[in-house]
Amino acid sequence: MKNKLSSFFSGAALSAAILASAGSIQTAQASVLLSGWNGSTESGFGQIAMSKNDDGSSREFTFDEFSDLGFDNGVNYFGDTFNGFFVNNNGNVTFGNSLSTFTPVSFPTANTPMIAPFWGDVDTRCADCGNVYLGSPDENTMVVTWDSVGSFSNNADTTNTFQLVLIDRADTGAGNFDVEFRYDDINWTSGTASNGVPAQAGYDAGDGVNFFTVPGSQTEEIANIDTANSNTDTAGLWRFAIREGALPGATPESPIYPVIDPSNPTTYNFEFEIIDPNTPIFIDPDVAVGYDYIVNNGPNIASVLLPTGFDDNLFDLWLWDMGLGDWFDANIVLEGGVSYTFDSPVDRFRILGIDVDNMLDPTDGEVFVTGLTFDAAGNINMDQIAITEFVDDGTTAVNAPSAIFLLLSGGLMLFVRRRKLR
Repeated sequence: MKNKLSSFFSGAALSAAILASAGSIQTAQASVLLSGWNGSTESGFGQIAMSKNDDGSSREFTFDEFSDLGFDNGVNYFGDTFNGFFVNNNGNVTFGNSLSTFTPVSFPTANTPMIAPFWGDVDTRCADCGNVYLGSPDENTMVVTWDSVGSFSNNADTTNTFQLVLIDRADTGAGNFDVEFRYDDINWTSGTASNGVPAQAGYDAGDGVNFFTVPGSQTEEIANIDTANSNTDTAGLWRFAIREGALPGATPESPIYPVIDPSNPTTYNFEFEIIDPNTPIFIDPDVAVGYDYIVNNGPNIASVLLPTGFDDNLFDLWLWDMGLGDWFDANIVLEGGVSYTFDSPVDRFRILGIDVDNMLDPTDGEVFVTGLTFDAAGNINMDQIAITEFVDDGTTAVNAPSAIFLLLSGGLMLFVRRRKLR
């Protein structure tokens, strides 16, 4: 019987596990997989990336060996440029070297830059198991498909189908790219040699600092990733933007996006770790007419940077009176694009003044990217509660998301917008 030994990695953690929701998500939908492009094999997923195996890897593929494919500058992955990648049987691709580790190790790892839609103990040796494919449906896109793959050892009783998609975004900067995880059918979470440790999804720079772990990883909840949580409005589809080699949240152009929970389809969730309290973290929910920002646990908020592009770019600041247990008007107008530092760090504040005339539906793809700094390093667990106003024009209403849920649940709070102070 095969004896498998787990590999272990070390490194300082930067948790960017983000939980949020901003709109309805379908739990039953057509397949989100990409397939059927020219040059595909009978599977419709491109060419077989490697022969059937257990814990094996492909050779190193380079971007320039695929005719008419973009990625002319490779990919800028957290400051390192890579022109090729390895496809690993165990549900991930790596840069610089291949990886045979079959039991997922909690991110961050060391010296293994990785993107993992489903890092688990995949076994494709079984006769009824599918293959791992690699293909390029257009000049800007590379797709790796794990099609109906089994688990160790030789188990085809249940299979998983999922994809990793890399999209060249050189139009936004050299080496920039998007990542998509697409899940069609997830039925197993671990192989028999992994001691019950479920699969992990996310990506890791391999530098011990920069990484993102999809919520539910290394728990049995990962089995629901094809129908449950997502950071788009489509179940089974996750999307991330890698810009200038930085994690989402580092810039307004690449903010932390919400993750959608179909059981609470109007709830925002954010959870992340602050390493440098003076560096802004940008979070990106959909918008309403105002927001409450509330820290449930962790450092207090030191400053806020609101976006521009909303009429006169002026917003009202309200603060919390602990004695009264209620909000009060601070008689301060914040200007979009201008950072405001609180006299003393606060655990909550309210922003009003997004004009009703904008009719910004929280379920739309519009954004209200907010930059926050904090008074210390540490793990942040915060709520963001949309403030809405019903507009009776006979046809349209602005819908409200409820309180963001992280470790504590919050109820839906509705408030009437007031005019900006002049």
